[in-house]
Amino acid sequence: MRPVKSLNDPAPSRLSYRMQRLMLTPLFRRLLRVGLPFGISFAAASFWLSDPDVQQKVVTTALDLRQQIEERPEFMVRLLEVEGASDNVAADIRNVFPMPLPASSFDLDLDQIRRTIEDLPAVASAAVHLRQGGVLELRVTEREPVAILRTRKGLSLIDIEGVSIAEVDRLADFMSMPLITGEGARKHVAEALALDAAAGPLQGRMLGLVRMGERRWDVVLDRDQRILLPEAAPVRALERVIVLDETQDMLERDIAVVDMRLAERPAIRMRERAVDAWWQVRNSSAGVETE
Repeated sequence: MRPVKSLNDPAPSRLSYRMQRLMLTPLFRRLLRVGLPFGISFAAASFWLSDPDVQQKVVTTALDLRQQIEERPEFMVRLLEVEGASDNVAADIRNVFPMPLPASSFDLDLDQIRRTIEDLPAVASAAVHLRQGGVLELRVTEREPVAILRTRKGLSLIDIEGVSIAEVDRLADFMSMPLITGEGARKHVAEALALDAAAGPLQGRMLGLVRMGERRWDVVLDRDQRILLPEAAPVRALERVIVLDETQDMLERDIAVVDMRLAERPAIRMRERAVDAWWQVRNSSAGVETE
């Protein structure tokens, strides 16, 4: 006897069973809920944006929106404040400031502004900060002039690192600073300052310091006198000359050069007229003894 097949079989078909199993998969449900709408929307947007006119309108709208945001009052910089600089340096900073104010803070490149300010000869370092109220603050550390450097181009103020700060028109305006010159002089400013400080009683007669052969210093005095210092321990050699001058008035005599390059054998060079006079005295003394 054959079984009778019911026309209303409650068992699902194979396709229905597979669909039900697939719907029970979390990834598939998430794909239907999120992925499918996103794909349809992305396709529609891509088709809409493929039109050049639409693209131009979108770009223009975005630029207008950005400009409106950047030009809001809370983002505008209206004042430049310079701290730590003299009047002349502050004026130079305002002259080289890269863009006019007011300007949007979004358009200001703070690192570029700092580098521009530090390129000024008189500025050692600078810090740039944006403050509330639309204020751009520049804190400047100036280079401190310590000496005057004479070159073929003229006179200039230099700092301890040998960096030129400004040109000098009148040497008489900076008589309190030592005058240095010679090849490599700007590389040894600290040593020159030590010699100038050690000069002591010779300050009134000292005209300057000359770097010789990029190795050592000569002290130039008035009355065409020079003190030749050694490459090593020049300050100590200068102090020895000062002691000799104080005890024996050595530099008050008719001497052209005091050579201290050899510490164990210091030497002096007399002027030609002094040598002639010395030989005349010697010859006259020898003639008296012969008679």
